[in-house]
Amino acid sequence: MLQPTRLEQRIDTAARRWLASAPTTGFRAGLVEFGVFVAKQAWACLFGALLLVAIILVRTLSPSDLALTRNDLLTLIAIAIQVLMLVTRLEAGRELWVIMLFHVVGTAMELFKTDVGSWQYEAEGILRIAGVPLFSGFMYAAVGSYLVRVYRLFDLTFTRYPPVWMTAIVAALIYANFFTHHWIADFRWLLTALVVVLWGTTIMHARVWRRRIRLPVILVFVGAAGFIWIAENIGTITGAWLYPNQIDGWQLVSLSKLSSWFLLMIISVVLVTFVYPPRKEKSSASAKADTEDQSAA
Repeated sequence: MLQPTRLEQRIDTAARRWLASAPTTGFRAGLVEFGVFVAKQAWACLFGALLLVAIILVRTLSPSDLALTRNDLLTLIAIAIQVLMLVTRLEAGRELWVIMLFHVVGTAMELFKTDVGSWQYEAEGILRIAGVPLFSGFMYAAVGSYLVRVYRLFDLTFTRYPPVWMTAIVAALIYANFFTHHWIADFRWLLTALVVVLWGTTIMHARVWRRRIRLPVILVFVGAAGFIWIAENIGTITGAWLYPNQIDGWQLVSLSKLSSWFLLMIISVVLVTFVYPPRKEKSSASAKADTEDQSAA
């Protein structure tokens, strides 16, 4: 099991005391499990949630005569959030490598996509590369932060997880397609089919409170893509970035973007496996033996 941070250990200890008398069966027990699930998800989303709140506040409330441009202010806030999470040990140094990798991968895509006109940012500020403000890289890092934290908080294990080398090849093809589809055919549906073939039978096992739940990984990917799409709509409402059809007035981000975010999740998950290799779910006999050993200790 991956070790929680010190703060997470203190929170876990307090939560166990508070929930010690919670029912173990029935409807109320289900409510407790659901509440813990939501709380863990919220904790895992901490970096992304703070960044999204910063985007909303800066884009809607910052005064026009502010010395810093809004994009530069957002970049500085994003850096402050990242430093705070490291100083308070909410993220381990090992996890920082994944997050930095997300920065590089995300910023490279941003530079290309803004150059070909897929979306655009305000041309303001000095903390940017070409037309891409540096805070945009932190939005990709927020996805990486969520994945490494959720992996630890839910003690994730998997049944029938595909070979990592195969997933790496598919992720590389997906990443390349984000660029090459501007010149040749868009192979996203073929790539989606490959994803379904690879992960279609994979089951994720997650520890909530007293129970471990089983979820098809494909549904998890779809759910995560949906939440990113919602966050993207919030970001574009504030004008942090805009798609071409939103220049003359905001419109809902196209539902077709869900397929893009679904494929982006594959890239994200594969990047995380480079630091946290997917662990196999133990058999019932092995799990029972471990429980007996812990009880004896």
